[in-house]
Order: sequence, then C-alpha cells, then structure tokens
Amino acid sequence: MRFDLSRLGGWGDLPFFKDTLPAIENRLTAETRPVLPPSPLVFHALERVQPDAVRVVILGQDPYHTPGKAHGLAFSITADFGGRLDSLGNIFKELKSDLGVTRRQTQLDDWADQGVLLLNTILTVPQGTPKGHAALGWQQLTDQVLARLAQRPRAYLLWGGPAQKAAHRVDHAQNLRLEAPHPSPLSAHRGFLGSQPFSKTNAWLHSNGLGSINWGDPEAL
Repeated sequence: MRFDLSRLGGWGDLPFFKDTLPAIENRLTAETRPVLPPSPLVFHALERVQPDAVRVVILGQDPYHTPGKAHGLAFSITADFGGRLDSLGNIFKELKSDLGVTRRQTQLDDWADQGVLLLNTILTVPQGTPKGHAALGWQQLTDQVLARLAQRPRAYLLWGGPAQKAAHRVDHAQNLRLEAPHPSPLSAHRGFLGSQPFSKTNAWLHSNGLGSINWGDPEAL
C-alpha cells in the first residue's frame, strides 16, 4: 500500500512522512485483512484542516472497524452509513444537553472546515479488529502534529485515556485542555455526559478573540 501525500499541504514536511510512513506502508501491504478507512481517506483529517487553520483539536483512538463507517475524521461517520452511532450518538446527546443543539448529520466535515482537527491517534484498523494496528507506529504522527500545533494556544478536547496520554505535553497554562471519559457507550456515563465540552470550547475561543464553532448541522451556518 502506498499513500498519495500530495494533499497534505503544510503537514507534508513532518518527519513522519519520510522517516516512519514507508515502514507502515510495507506492513499494510502485507496485511491480509481489509484495512479501514479506504486508503484515499487515511489522511483526510490533515488534508481537511491545515496547521494554521486549527483552532480546536479532538483526538480519537482508531477508526471505526465496521465497513462503510469510517472516512478519516475521528468520531465522524459516513453520511450514508445508516447503522448504530455508538460514540457519536453520545457526542450528539451531550451536544443537545450542553447547547440545546440537535445535530442529525453524522459526517463532521463541517466541523473540520471550521478549524476542528478530528485526528485519530491510530489512522488505520483491520476490519473487525479494534486497535489491530496500534503497534504500527501511527502515534509518532500524532506526536509531531501536536508539536507543530504548540506554537500558539488552541482548545484540546481529550476524550479517554489514549487521547489524554497522547496529549500529555499540551500545556494547561497556554491552551484549553478539557479531559473527559471516552464517549463510548461503555464509558460515556462516567463523566463524558455532562462535561459541557462544546460550550466551554466556544467560551474559550470567544475569550481569545476567535469565532465560536457551529457544532450543529451545517445548514445552520
């Protein structure tokens, strides 16, 4: 498997793409199971939001392992999937509780277009095997992305232990750092629900002279 890196823009000079990605590509070429998301969408999160445009970072774990569900943005679900929303359903539940906003569109490209980087810490997954590619080395990309973003204050929404561990160097004093349990149906009730991440993020953006995020359906923009 070889990836097209021509759409990375300002991310393309990260050392990961020269130093680490070739070995990952070789491992993926040898993978006998179907790999999700489809290869043209693996770097979709970075392609959609350039470094200088990032205002908010939401870190996920790895892509959905069900065919047709993942499309390269953390927590986002392909518009025509039609199955269970799981974590995204709880995100929408919290959005309704926090801001009174009902969101129906499951594909979160409009969040990305407003400067929300929806990045998984692992960018591929074998079909049907959660965290099956956790040892490939994708986390080195996350480290380099976060280091690039450290140049100015941003809001970080860190849901679950892996996201919080990945962002352990994010400075509390300079940035908004909101930690909560993962929105998975297994853990959302332990503190994700009721954490008010959307209103807190918009309040922080406003206090820093930045426009708020429209978290609702894009028709409301």
